[in-house]
Amino acid sequence: MPQSVATVPAQTTYQHRVADYWNAERNPVNLELGQIDDLYHHHYGIGDAEWSVLQETDPDRRRQRLTTELHRLEHAQAELLASRLGPLDASDRVFDAGCGRGGGSVVAHLRYGCSADGVTLSTKQADFANAQARARGIDGKVRYHHRNMLDTGFTTGGYAASWNNESTMYVELDLLFAEHARLLRRGGRYVTITGCYNDTYGRASREVSLINAHYICDIHPRSEYFRAMARNRLVPVHVEDLTEATLPYWELRKEAEHLVTGIEDTFLDAYKNGSFQYLLIAADRV
Repeated sequence: MPQSVATVPAQTTYQHRVADYWNAERNPVNLELGQIDDLYHHHYGIGDAEWSVLQETDPDRRRQRLTTELHRLEHAQAELLASRLGPLDASDRVFDAGCGRGGGSVVAHLRYGCSADGVTLSTKQADFANAQARARGIDGKVRYHHRNMLDTGFTTGGYAASWNNESTMYVELDLLFAEHARLLRRGGRYVTITGCYNDTYGRASREVSLINAHYICDIHPRSEYFRAMARNRLVPVHVEDLTEATLPYWELRKEAEHLVTGIEDTFLDAYKNGSFQYLLIAADRV
């Protein structure tokens, strides 16, 4: 079980800036999609899109169909990550690092019946996610905490699985993977889905630098994930390149006038020129 005393959530000036960003964030691309079924994801989508939504002529119906389709693709991404955490059952506990508004923990709980602890630097996100868990009647199994994922204060070896879903670019990988390795029991599974820059391309491209500036993050090179895992007792057992699978999401999102953030073409350019990749990495704690 988690320890009752939390550590100081934000420990650096940068972490305070990240917390301030997410405390203030009210982006429709996150909120409107989540309102469909009260599963709020803070990540992107994968899979083939239903392109007929773009042929819808009624403006209100087009908006509704685009929002629903983008949410379906994001949920498919969350389900893919959750499918790599198992085998788990209701007696297991899992850890959601950088949980956002909590969708990933709910997905894992609904799939396996497991207990989940999510952490975020944002008090607004933690409060929102806990309210959602109470509304679903699962707050006895799924809890969210205002804590730092690099120093959670949770019990060593207390988790069967853990993950980051598009949150690794906000932290140093060695510090992050050291905490996951501490929290996971021996043989526990860690999974991340992340955007990373392709260091066979060279240094971070202009597009990657623009994404960093847009989200106040620091995207890591692909190779550093594997080096940092090796230094922290995490052995990759499955690596999947999701770059092609995420392109339909971005192509569709750029057509959703009510949801665009201005970064859509940058993501598409980065993926298509090869300087940026979207990876799933699953690793066992040894």
